[in-house]
Amino acid sequence: MSKLSWKPGNMLYPLPVVMVSCKEEGKAPNIITVAWAGTICSDPVMVSISVRKERYSHDIIEKTGEFVINLVTQDLVYATDYCGVKSGRDIDKFVKMNLTPVNIEGVDAPAIAESPLSLACKVKEIKELGSHDMFIAEVVGVTVDDKYMDESGKFELNSTGLVAYSHGEYFSLGEKLGKFGYSVKK
Repeated sequence: MSKLSWKPGNMLYPLPVVMVSCKEEGKAPNIITVAWAGTICSDPVMVSISVRKERYSHDIIEKTGEFVINLVTQDLVYATDYCGVKSGRDIDKFVKMNLTPVNIEGVDAPAIAESPLSLACKVKEIKELGSHDMFIAEVVGVTVDDKYMDESGKFELNSTGLVAYSHGEYFSLGEKLGKFGYSVKK
């Protein structure tokens, strides 16, 4: 077996790709696509997103101290990519992509109605890291699309058609290979 050594780089893939919505009072709401997002604590429930300082949404999130993480499905991939390459300084992405801003409990920023799950987040800390700032936030509200609820009241997240991002490309999640703890189950 042969291995090659490369210079240090961000090669931790695949990642969830999400649309982060935010809003500054008196302005149209905005959407930024983020692949650097993740869970960082379960009690209290906390997440992080990393955003380049020059991005339009960075200033909005910094000023308002809130944002919404919206999960992405196969139906939202085109809009997700568009929202990652166009700036909210120049265009209303909700209008252009025919997305629906909806209220979510806990923040003034809108959720995206077409997303199967949205997390309302309040910024607790901003860490300056270099090219990106990390917004560490507490999840203060969650909405789910009721069409993914089964008859027993369980939210069927894995049936929503979630998408991952890997090395510049979008992928649908594939075949289930196991579940937590299956390797030690008797």
